Amino acid sequence: MQAQEQDTPQGSMPQLAIIVAMTRDRVIGSGGSLPWRLPGELKLFKRITMDGTVIMGRKTHASIGRPLPGRHNIVLSRTKRDLPGVQVCATFLAGLVAAAQFGRLVFIIGGAGLYRQALPLAAELHISWVEEDYEGDVYFPSFAHTSWVCCEEEDFPGFHYARYRRKERG
Repeated sequence: MQAQEQDTPQGSMPQLAIIVAMTRDRVIGSGGSLPWRLPGELKLFKRITMDGTVIMGRKTHASIGRPLPGRHNIVLSRTKRDLPGVQVCATFLAGLVAAAQFGRLVFIIGGAGLYRQALPLAAELHISWVEEDYEGDVYFPSFAHTSWVCCEEEDFPGFHYARYRRKERG
């Protein structure tokens, strides 16, 4: 399940995966942070993304507060130019080009605007479905569940993990 198992040739367009924790109502954030505390979900996130490349927006990076160890961190920002321990790119496309240099699976880790841009390009969705309902002010974009097939599931305390692969387009 680690990123290194899904290497891509260096310089080619990387495979994109979205990883997100959300409620059934698609809540992903509240007031600049996660509205829940699920240590098991954070451990799963780490296990899945380790050795990969993570792309995040500036606000997501600020909410984490530091680069994620063991992963190449790319932060998208039009205003920040230098953030310690991360590669800053001004656009989503520039972030994808930068990620391609590492030949690793690329995980889109938020926020909502970045998820919206990446959803049409993503090959996989890693969703931790939070069991309780939470109020929030940030939502994952709506998507057609019929375009995805569940290929892995596991129950954890407080959430249900599911990995989806995009159905063949045709």
